[in-house]
Amino acid sequence: MKRKNKNRFEKILSIFVFLLLGLNLLILAPQKAIAQETQLNYTLSELRNRDFSEQNLQGASFAGADVRGSSFKGANLKKTILTKGSFIKTDLRGADLSKSFADRAIFDDSDLSNAIFVDAILSSSTFYHTTITGADFSDAIIDRYQVSLMCKTAEGVNPVTGVSTRESLGCPE
Repeated sequence: MKRKNKNRFEKILSIFVFLLLGLNLLILAPQKAIAQETQLNYTLSELRNRDFSEQNLQGASFAGADVRGSSFKGANLKKTILTKGSFIKTDLRGADLSKSFADRAIFDDSDLSNAIFVDAILSSSTFYHTTITGADFSDAIIDRYQVSLMCKTAEGVNPVTGVSTRESLGCPE
């Protein structure tokens, strides 16, 4: 008798657990799908010489995209994914790239004047011959070598955050 009750209890418990898991999938899955549909995805796109000025691109993915020569002047690029993106000779003046993930991105010969990179991840990214006047890199993760090169030309204060470029990079006095 005890054996039958134990088997019944185990069956009821496994059905209950199965129903709970199924209910969780029904509740959580549609929310994720809806959130993903609203974000722009330019992954691996060829977008040379395009004008994205003043656009709200928050949360978009430009991973592996070639946007060289494009303009993102004043654009909202918060929380974007720029991994392995080619931003060569790109106009990012006044763009907000806070909390962006831009590892291994190339920003060479670009204009980052007054751009905001607060809390951004810029590991293994390059900034050769890049204008950074007034850019704010507070709490950004940047390779030490790139920071040392950037400190040679760092000047100005970001008009939005009020933080000097040199201070945000941790440049020596």
